[in-house]
Amino acid sequence: MTKIRLMMAALRPPTRLAIPRSVALALCLLAAPVAALAQTDPGDGPHTNVTLVSETRNIVPGQKLQLALRQQIQTGWHTYWVNPGDSGLPTTVDWTLPALPAGFQAGPIVWPTPRRIPFGPLVSYGYEGEVLLPVTVTVPDKIAVGSNVTLTGHASWLVCSNVCVPEETDLKLTLPVSAGPAVPDPTWSVQLAAVRGAMPVDNPFPTQVTVDKAEIRLHVATGDAGKLTDVAFFPLDEGVVDNDVAPKIAAGRDGVTITLKRPEQNPRPADRLNGVLAFRDASAGDASTSRAISIATPATAGAAGAGAPATIGATALIEALLLAIAGGIVLNLMPCVLPVLSIKALSLVRHAQSAPREVRLQGLAYAAGVLVSFGIVAGGLIALRAAGAEIGWGFQLQSPIFLTIMIYVLFAVGLSLSGVFTFGDSVAGVGSDLAAREGYSGSFFTGALATLVATPCTAPFMAAAIGFAITQPWYVSFAVFEAIGVGLALPYLLLAFSPGARRFLPKPGAWMNSFKQVLAFPVYGTAVWLGFVLASESGSIGITAALAGLVLIGFAAWLYEAVRMGEGRGRLAGLALSALAVIAALFLLQIPGETGYAAADTEAPAANAAAGAAGATWQPFSQARLDALRAEGKPVFVDFTADWCITCKVNERVALGDPSVKQAFVAGGVVTLRGDWTRRDGEITRVLEANHRGGVPLYIYYPRSGDPVILPQILTADTVLQQLKGG
Repeated sequence: MTKIRLMMAALRPPTRLAIPRSVALALCLLAAPVAALAQTDPGDGPHTNVTLVSETRNIVPGQKLQLALRQQIQTGWHTYWVNPGDSGLPTTVDWTLPALPAGFQAGPIVWPTPRRIPFGPLVSYGYEGEVLLPVTVTVPDKIAVGSNVTLTGHASWLVCSNVCVPEETDLKLTLPVSAGPAVPDPTWSVQLAAVRGAMPVDNPFPTQVTVDKAEIRLHVATGDAGKLTDVAFFPLDEGVVDNDVAPKIAAGRDGVTITLKRPEQNPRPADRLNGVLAFRDASAGDASTSRAISIATPATAGAAGAGAPATIGATALIEALLLAIAGGIVLNLMPCVLPVLSIKALSLVRHAQSAPREVRLQGLAYAAGVLVSFGIVAGGLIALRAAGAEIGWGFQLQSPIFLTIMIYVLFAVGLSLSGVFTFGDSVAGVGSDLAAREGYSGSFFTGALATLVATPCTAPFMAAAIGFAITQPWYVSFAVFEAIGVGLALPYLLLAFSPGARRFLPKPGAWMNSFKQVLAFPVYGTAVWLGFVLASESGSIGITAALAGLVLIGFAAWLYEAVRMGEGRGRLAGLALSALAVIAALFLLQIPGETGYAAADTEAPAANAAAGAAGATWQPFSQARLDALRAEGKPVFVDFTADWCITCKVNERVALGDPSVKQAFVAGGVVTLRGDWTRRDGEITRVLEANHRGGVPLYIYYPRSGDPVILPQILTADTVLQQLKGG
């Protein structure tokens, strides 16, 4: 009966062709002798060798047993996926498991990603060469240790080339029962782990499906899909997609869109699209590795393209702007911004007793510096993303050259606060108007500096706003980023425009000079921190060049102060030499720029090795590694971080470095992955965008089952522990 069923499946006409029933019957009658001949006399014997293999050499009571059907398919022939396409039949197994003790149960075949197999006008989905079809067997707890268990089954499949041949075989595998642990089979444990690692995983990306009479459009918001290759979609349900028409693939900045043709005759309802999306990701560093995600998305009717951006609602825009302003306000409290704001607070104290108009102008100059700088950063981010770069908030700190310039600037600001040199104050012979203008330019510069040192920080509320901004048209993105700037400048503006608030400020006096000198030290500390980030990006050569530049900056500042009040040729020579020292420091910028990424990459393995020797459990993140762990059913905690992200480092020390959290990771069998975004990484950028984030930190917990959970940006040990207990 099984052979008759297989033969009828092999001879069935494709459902998409409008073949009259009488013609279809005639074709079946003509083809039957050929199939019967193939069945009774296959020539060189079976075209597929099927055996049953086990991941382990023993059975452990209560522990699931991982098996697989190994199909070795003759060259030029193929077997079929769960949805065979236009013709064919998937492999089936009728299991005979031990009746006693009760509890043995075999799960369904877990189907690896197939390939598209065209034959004339028809297209099938299946496998060629060799394939392992995994099956999980549930083992009861009460089973006698020391006994042997025999698992048997009857496998049936269809193998096709120019003709189709139904084949079948009896499967048998005997394994001993031991108390544990499970002993991996050296041949099959590695291969089965690789097969599970390549299995389709749950879709992590926002997805939209629209259906009309002629087409189905699937849009997956992977982020910039320019480096995705070999994109293919395999439908799980028969009769929903016209298999013969190759899908149209469109890769854009916001993801990939696959347009599928509907069958012309008797299409099945498509209220939901089920299938597998497969692709290779060149940005992941190994373009030969194929990834696959499961698609199970409800469809909406309509003719609008699935990839077309949705109309921006006024409510969504207002919410994003309010979140951005709130995030900018909180940004004032972040440790990366406080040193610069302290400088501005000192300036405010100095001007507090001035005319109200002067105070307001100082506040406006500071706000202008913030907004102009935010505009420049946002414009650069928008332009680079439009050009195809996979970057996000804080992208400029991924450049060793920019980091070195920031170190120079902060060091110079610190020297000025320490009194090594004075720049911008009123000097002899210069009128009060010029001094006032210098004061405004100083406020503007302070606002610009506050913006630049704020970029490593992501305050609460900012993540949602930035995640929204980077997915919108440029003008919306620009407005959201400027709203963050408004929030950053708002506290100072309120003080500048509120006489009542200024009453709480201390009176100016001699104490201000000492306080100004004290403020130099947190600024120096910020420069040191950026030096640490630079070292991770450019290695020892890059940080050495930056330190040499600081020596030149220090010499230039000292010499400038020594000669600026002088006269004659000595003053000119001193100023010229001071300028040459600054130029030499700028010339050194090319060294971190040239050595940055190469040096960092070569040092990374050593750093990882040291971390491993110290007992650290964090593994480097890759999407392939995450997919493999999830396919194995393991809980995973992923930390997306960067050396220049202060919020990230605080969380790593306070929460993730807490002994109780470390113990909970080990006790729960949680695999911890760390995605380092210190340098540009397109794979990490796409994950951030898929979770509506424009930057780090991002913490995602993937439980053994269920949906992933995004944790707050400001972590505590209790937050992590509660999530681990709940998962």
